[in-house]
Amino acid sequence: MPALLLFAAGTAVRAEPVDAGRYDAFWLWAGVQPQPVLARASRIYLLDAEVRPGKPVRFISQRPSVPQVQHADVWMVVRVNTLQWPPAIYAQVLADLARWQQAGNRMAGIQIDFDARTRHLEEYVLFLHDLRQRLPADCRLSITGLLDWSANGDPRGLDALAGIVDEVVLQIYQGRRVIPGYETYLARLGHLKIPFRIGLLQDGEWQEPAELAANPWFRGFVVFLHNPGSHLGK
Repeated sequence: MPALLLFAAGTAVRAEPVDAGRYDAFWLWAGVQPQPVLARASRIYLLDAEVRPGKPVRFISQRPSVPQVQHADVWMVVRVNTLQWPPAIYAQVLADLARWQQAGNRMAGIQIDFDARTRHLEEYVLFLHDLRQRLPADCRLSITGLLDWSANGDPRGLDALAGIVDEVVLQIYQGRRVIPGYETYLARLGHLKIPFRIGLLQDGEWQEPAELAANPWFRGFVVFLHNPGSHLGK
């Protein structure tokens, strides 16, 4: 895959593949084999289950057993494809969270992985507000976010999120493909007044904008791991 050329101060800068060994926060998804970099991670986002629409809405576990991680902060990730949760879904999420805590994990909180379109942020805010009230008081709430939020998100909707979630991780990729022009979106992060991280794709192209480190809301990176040799789309 040809490297992206980003332009800063009139100078072309070549993006480089993301080397997971340079980072300390990772997503580990179902079907992805653990890698040595996880041994020195400071935080790990582990996929627990998916919530899928249907009659009834289904909670589909993605893990064969409860993880046991004591050297890093653990975020239990729930992949969400519908916001219409019946009581049974909330009960299953909370039960899994309790099991993870009882297993001795250093639980940081729960992350909701949902592709909320920018124009539907208001509905998402209502869902997250309700979820937050159901979570234990010591459980932090993280969400993934789309790059478009930084450029076109309604400031009122984004401000409402700031009062509910503890962090948002903005992904510069979709599936196995780095989003072309991601640097344009990142240049508009002034609209976002929430602690945020940038989600990178292992081996995907990335060039850190010079101004990113100076953003007072920036908290670091999370790398999405994939199996060695798996194909990255263009």
